[in-house]
Amino acid sequence: MTPAYVALGANLGDAQATVRAAFDALETLSETRVLRRSSLYRTAPVGLADQPDFINAVAAIETALAPDALLSALLAIENRFGRVRRDRNGPRTLDLDLLLYGEQCIDSPQLTLPHPRLHLRAFVLCPLAEIAPDLPLPGRGSVAAWLPAVANQGIVRL
Repeated sequence: MTPAYVALGANLGDAQATVRAAFDALETLSETRVLRRSSLYRTAPVGLADQPDFINAVAAIETALAPDALLSALLAIENRFGRVRRDRNGPRTLDLDLLLYGEQCIDSPQLTLPHPRLHLRAFVLCPLAEIAPDLPLPGRGSVAAWLPAVANQGIVRL
C-alpha cells in the first residue's frame, strides 16, 4: 500500500455536500482506504474570478492502485458527480486532484507528481497541513514550511 493525498474541491450546487459525498466515494475505491479527512475550507476562486467560492478539502489515503489507475478512478468519480471540463480554473461540480503518491515524481502527459502547484495554493496547503503538517514535499521541504508563502490567500476553515 502506498500513501497518497487527494485534493477535493467544488463550487457548483451544494458544494459542501458534494465534497462530503466525494470523501465517501473515495472510500469505495478498490484496493484503497481513506486514512484521514481534513476539514472543509471556503476559498475564493483562482483564475476566473466571476464564479462562486470553492469548498476545498484533502484526503490522506493508502492504495495498492498504481498512480495512473488511481488517477483514472478519481476521474471516474468526477464524472459520476457531473464534472464537465470547459474552462481552466472554471466552475465545477467536483475536482479531484492527485497531489502526492508516495515519494514518486512523475511527469507524463496525463499526470504530474507531485502536483506542480500544490505548494502555491492555500486551498491545498491549509487542509493538507491540517492532516499532515510534517509531510515532505519532494524537493521542497515540509507542508508546514510552505504555509507562510500562502498566508495572504483568503481561506476560511468551516
